[in-house]
Amino acid sequence: MCGIVGGIARHDVVPHLVEGLRRLEYRGYDSAGVVVINDEGCVDRIRRAGRVEALASAIDGKMQGSVGIGHTRWATHGVPSEINAHPHVCRKTVALVHNGIIENHDSLRAQQIEKGFEFTSDTDTEVVVHQVYDYHLNQQLDLLEAVRLTINDIRGAYALGVISNRDPHRIVAARFGSPLVIGLGENENYIASDAAALLPITRRFIYLDEGDIADITLDRVTVFDADGNQVERPVHESTLSADAADKGDYDHFMLKEIFEQPGAIVETIEGRVSEDRVLEASFGPEAASIFNQIEAVQIVACGTSYHAGLIARYGFEELGGLPCNVEVASEFRYRRHVVSPNTLFVTISQSGETADTLAALREAKKMGFSHTLTICNVPESSLVRESDLSLMTRAGPEIGVASTKAFTTQLVALLLLVVVLGRRRELAPDTEAKIVKQLRHLPVQIEETLALNDKIAEMAKQFANKRNALFLGRGAHYPVALEGALKLKEISYIHAEGYPAGELKHGPLALVDSEVPIVAVAPNDALLDKLKANLQEVRARGGALYVFADPASAVHAEDGVSVIEVAPAEQAVSPIVYSVPLQLLAYHVALIRGTDVDKPRNLAKSVTVE
Repeated sequence: MCGIVGGIARHDVVPHLVEGLRRLEYRGYDSAGVVVINDEGCVDRIRRAGRVEALASAIDGKMQGSVGIGHTRWATHGVPSEINAHPHVCRKTVALVHNGIIENHDSLRAQQIEKGFEFTSDTDTEVVVHQVYDYHLNQQLDLLEAVRLTINDIRGAYALGVISNRDPHRIVAARFGSPLVIGLGENENYIASDAAALLPITRRFIYLDEGDIADITLDRVTVFDADGNQVERPVHESTLSADAADKGDYDHFMLKEIFEQPGAIVETIEGRVSEDRVLEASFGPEAASIFNQIEAVQIVACGTSYHAGLIARYGFEELGGLPCNVEVASEFRYRRHVVSPNTLFVTISQSGETADTLAALREAKKMGFSHTLTICNVPESSLVRESDLSLMTRAGPEIGVASTKAFTTQLVALLLLVVVLGRRRELAPDTEAKIVKQLRHLPVQIEETLALNDKIAEMAKQFANKRNALFLGRGAHYPVALEGALKLKEISYIHAEGYPAGELKHGPLALVDSEVPIVAVAPNDALLDKLKANLQEVRARGGALYVFADPASAVHAEDGVSVIEVAPAEQAVSPIVYSVPLQLLAYHVALIRGTDVDKPRNLAKSVTVE
């Protein structure tokens, strides 16, 4: 979802702005632009539809300035085009970038047209820059006060970066519902949607709280809260490296991140398990007293994180004896709920800024959920700050839009939560010890699974000209099938659906023929025989099967049946292991089909608007 970068320095900031936009490409976008106040005091803007490289080529020494803002846009209001790209400028005086959605833009547009403002785009954002100009120039207020009054007039979600050639030595930034961070330097300061955009420049960051507005100059950052009070926000020292967002020797970020999973899982469990026990203090100093009260779990998430929640439900109920409900965040917010006493409200998000999940958390607090916990990859994110408890997945930066290592580390983190809650009910100490042992061995199992890469690449050739696919699983591996189907459709644009294998006779079997590949995961568990019967139903109708199977499953390759054996995995960690070959399958199919693996069309990495 859209990316913001901005800077003020004693030197030309354009190279930093362009590099920052490159580092925000993973969020998803359709156009990009930069505006600066140049040495003549003019507002100088260049925008381009398409990739940041097209913008960089257009700039190529043609603009410079010591204060500026840049943006990568993901279309909401108005088609992807140069005129709809940010930054937006009003009367060659005020320039602004915006992430989010302005819900009352229609009424503001009507008022501004009556005042004589001309619109050059179809975006909701343009009303904001006109409103700032109206206060700033027509009512002769300074830029900070103009922005402050403007945000009182708008409804919706926003992160804003604003500059003006009438007040050329400052950037005003504000946020509500969309993330924004300030990067601190020596005689230079910056803003961005994500700290990763600024890592080559600084490791010191201020994360703005909801409703904050910041006045940023060369040597000073002043922050005001939603009530207008000057406040001190803590300065965080980032531990991320500037090259964390580099592909290295890999062709794509997605492939790199798939192969980073063993190391990422090591990071997730490090310091959180002893030889035979999960250390619940990992969830925070108040975790034990909170967990003692919990009688049920409500999980809310979106996309891949939702699938992680679905898998975790089996753990909470089968291993821990704890009732668990899982719901898509965008649906959770818009229906009445009956809140069970002492229910732990769990959110899952890679970024910690997913708009629907964050809104669901806030709504849950109003509903009366007793305690909240988030599973997240970004320590300073909104979900972390607003939850009672948190557990960081420690996956490191994930740049590819299609989530891989974030998903598997979420599953590991959720399994840790299953254990600490389950030990209070039905999970015996010897079972906990076995799970800890499985977690310790999991990185090795993932390494063994990654060694199947060449075989999976060969299998992927059978999908090159397909238009549809079905993914099947049973029990906790049904959500694995859902995730496998999501990965394939995200990056290869093949229509794919995940189903419980037992549901074939209730509709999907009508789709089965030789042109619809059927992908199945077949661990050696209690449901294996039932799964094999379901696969026979497919074969009887001429369907082509592609099975990832435990060596002991007795699923054998034959005409119309391709089998890749996956290293044996115990029940608790099996869904994690079987997710990896499905990630590789999606990657290689997309590679063959020539799609943009890391930045699939129409999708954004972090969905920070509804």
